[in-house]
Amino acid sequence: MRRLLLLLLLPPPLLLAAQGRARAPSGLAEVPYDGDFTFSRVRYGGGGFRRGGAAWAHDYPRADQHLPQILQYVSTVPVNLRASNVFDLDDPEIFRHPILYLSEPGFWRISDTEAAGLRAYLLKGGFLILDDFEEQQWYNMEEQLRRAMPEYELIEIGPEHAVFRSFFELDDIYVPHPLVAVTPRYYAMFEGNDPARRMLVLVNFNADLAEYWEWSAEGILPVDLSNEAYKLGVNYLIYGLTH
Repeated sequence: MRRLLLLLLLPPPLLLAAQGRARAPSGLAEVPYDGDFTFSRVRYGGGGFRRGGAAWAHDYPRADQHLPQILQYVSTVPVNLRASNVFDLDDPEIFRHPILYLSEPGFWRISDTEAAGLRAYLLKGGFLILDDFEEQQWYNMEEQLRRAMPEYELIEIGPEHAVFRSFFELDDIYVPHPLVAVTPRYYAMFEGNDPARRMLVLVNFNADLAEYWEWSAEGILPVDLSNEAYKLGVNYLIYGLTH
């Protein structure tokens, strides 16, 4: 556990410097599991499309490449920077990876075998992050998630929860959506529906953190907000690796 902890907390200018070098070539292939942390994204089909492209792939692959580089820069976590993973939820390889990221759950469709795979994954210790959706898209997200976890509740959480303090100490967790005028909120599923126990699922509602991760090196989105989005992402990964 201690090897995963911070050796040095970097001030904002150094975090910004890390962002500036957080570029990687696109089209990286998956690599065999070797024990290092590899960012892993969920792929889904069944109507999961938005604006002419696959919803699961929004912000891919750049967001998936940039966040692990920041994690490596600010922590001692062994990180695989050669590639990121893309998995279907019924792929047994997901059990080698403690954290899964799912984009645009407002367009998500889950099959029976994927629901069974997700349920087994979460109950065995996995951690799922849902990001990049807003407003009425909540209802589809909730419907798909409940197919896998029907007896579990989504409970709203705030800045006092450990997931927001696992690495960076954050008091203001509400990074605004970069494209839509909505108010961010956070929800979670917990073991036994008890917020004092391990978190199974984290829901970033009315938020799009990966948009900041994707474009952080381009000067398109505000630097200060990109920094905060990275801090949230690092906190999520550290939480998932240590719980």
